[in-house]
Amino acid sequence: MINQLRQKVLRGEKVSKDEALQLVESDLEKLCEAANEIRQKFCGDEFEICTIVNAKSGRCSENCKFCAQSAHYKVEVEKYPLMDSDAILAAAKHDDAAGVQRFSPVTSGRRLTKSELESLCKSMKEIRENTNLKICASCGLLDSDDLQKLKESGLSRYHNNLESSENFFKTVCSTHTTADKVKTIEAAKAQGLEVCSGGIMGLGESWEDRIDMAFMVRDLGAVSIPVNMLSPIVGTPYEDNKVLGVDEMRRICAIYRFINPKAFIRLAGGRGLLKDKGRSCLQSGANALISGDMLTTAGITIERDLQMIKELGYYVAK
Repeated sequence: MINQLRQKVLRGEKVSKDEALQLVESDLEKLCEAANEIRQKFCGDEFEICTIVNAKSGRCSENCKFCAQSAHYKVEVEKYPLMDSDAILAAAKHDDAAGVQRFSPVTSGRRLTKSELESLCKSMKEIRENTNLKICASCGLLDSDDLQKLKESGLSRYHNNLESSENFFKTVCSTHTTADKVKTIEAAKAQGLEVCSGGIMGLGESWEDRIDMAFMVRDLGAVSIPVNMLSPIVGTPYEDNKVLGVDEMRRICAIYRFINPKAFIRLAGGRGLLKDKGRSCLQSGANALISGDMLTTAGITIERDLQMIKELGYYVAK
């Protein structure tokens, strides 16, 4: 069955949801080997490495149950307003010199205010003028006019995670919906921006939820699909959730590759909890990662990640 679906994808045909669900119980090693072959066919050995900066932290109005920055939960996190352009540029210059391709300011809150948007546009213009970085952003539920201004300032890709299937996300957050996210993603696409959208594994979702989300981001045309693994944070509703293991994350990455053969499958938050720091996932269909610190949790150094990427035979095209 794995071989039949592998051949189907290699021919350029799409797998169905029922076919993808069959992969959940398939032999893991054969599945990962096939996923890696699909990655090689459609993406070669090109690798994307990006970093993020927590450009505005805490006091978020949204009630996403996984998030330490939500004002709805009692979690001790650093709180500060939008960083000024000098601070954001300094972080971008550091990461550019370290060898990453893409850099993304990430802001807490439902969306940016008009003054915050103007400040971030200034930051992006300075990044564009002073580094070789491609600029991404994750700033909530922006509208078309906001996204146009960011694009004119240097933005090339907008990030907005679906987080899970539409059905399961209703249990994760009640202050905004999947439809709200899709509206923003479609607005970004209408402005000619690339889309980065994925989700978090380990929230309590089913395999069907994971697969439904993989099909949804495919249909939305996401070129980058972050695969986060929940890091249970004390004080959030998911503080007692079980941490996923390496094999489950490998299977997720492999199935996502079958569904999204041409995308960058990106290891993101929670990777540091894996014993091998995601190395085996990068041999199971994944071909991108977020390096450095995450938003409120420690990450893995850029230097260490670049060494791992090199050892696995990938190259980073700047």
